[in-house]
Amino acid sequence: MVRANGAVSLRELARVVQTSEVTVRRDVRALEAEGLLDRRHGGAVLPGGFTRESGFPQKSHLATAEKTAIADLAAGLVEEGEAIVVGAGTTTQELARRLARVPGLTVVTNSLLVAQALAHANRVEVVMTGGTLRGSNYALVGSGAEQSLQGLRVSRAFLSGSGLTAERGLSTSNMLSASVDRALVQAAAEVVVLADHSKLGTDTMFQTVPTDVITRLVTDEPPAHDERAATELQALADQGVQIAVAGEGSGAAGAAGAGDTGSGAGRGPRRDVPLPGPRRGAPHHGGHPLRSAAALDAGPERAARVADLRRR
Repeated sequence: MVRANGAVSLRELARVVQTSEVTVRRDVRALEAEGLLDRRHGGAVLPGGFTRESGFPQKSHLATAEKTAIADLAAGLVEEGEAIVVGAGTTTQELARRLARVPGLTVVTNSLLVAQALAHANRVEVVMTGGTLRGSNYALVGSGAEQSLQGLRVSRAFLSGSGLTAERGLSTSNMLSASVDRALVQAAAEVVVLADHSKLGTDTMFQTVPTDVITRLVTDEPPAHDERAATELQALADQGVQIAVAGEGSGAAGAAGAGDTGSGAGRGPRRDVPLPGPRRGAPHHGGHPLRSAAALDAGPERAARVADLRRR
């Protein structure tokens, strides 16, 4: 099934072979050990993350619950009347479906799927880039897309990708997609990356957004056993990336950074935000673990932390 489709979800595998997801997960782990496939959260893909990229039909079935939670949280960052850019991807498509309810919004995108999600939104203006259609992810790429973004300035860019590390930032497996994403970033005052935890610690071929350019990461809470994702999340915070974690049952999730007074558009629950680590270039004294704002409600420690954030 993986060879035929490029990717497959554990749920679909369990249905086809008529067994439990626990059993399927164990079998997938054994196949990965033999080099026959690579595991991803909620599924499996063809091996070779640096060179291969799954198409939209395959990606759309992976980590669907996580993408929905991330999109709910990210939508709360968008204000009425804003102008933003939204890149291609299944997670950004989920975000676009929620942005259809934000009045006065202008969305610039190279994604046909994002544009389709906003096509019937009465109070949202959609601006498409030019370019050549890349059928695997329904995105416009190439020099036409990049040239149409020249001279553009918006408040935020919302991007996804194939992998995210503290060392290289956001990356993707396709050179043309990476080039357009870099042009989208150049047009924005802030960069918000949408990435589920399975992408944390994954490095792919073409860098799109260096870590020091990423303003905020919206992700889901890694499982307790996923040490790689948790370590990468802390490393990103230590480099000054604001972390917002979504997910039911999560003790730390949020849509606005510390000190952020924006009201958002009121979609989805607003939760506390894990505070960022030391800013880039600041001395690092021991690496405090990520904590939610709710954990700082006690007296002098909270006051000192707030004062420190204001100085930054």
